[in-house]
Amino acid sequence: MADKLSLENLPDLLTVKEVAEILRVSTLTIKRWGKRGKLPAIRINSRGDRRYKKEAVLWLLGITQKSTSGESTSPTSY
Repeated sequence: MADKLSLENLPDLLTVKEVAEILRVSTLTIKRWGKRGKLPAIRINSRGDRRYKKEAVLWLLGITQKSTSGESTSPTSY
């Protein structure tokens, strides 16, 4: 990944590596958090690659985004 990720322009779904970079932890930690339910993963394709919702990552950082109606949003229950 050539460009550094910034919180302003994150894609809606993030890879394990991207989340690890943002949270400054190892990729193994991200996978462990997924197994424990701290950061739920979405499985894609036949290999079962993990993707993580931007909102869940921001919630872990203590940042909540504003929805279009002006209400704060938080990820679904963990």
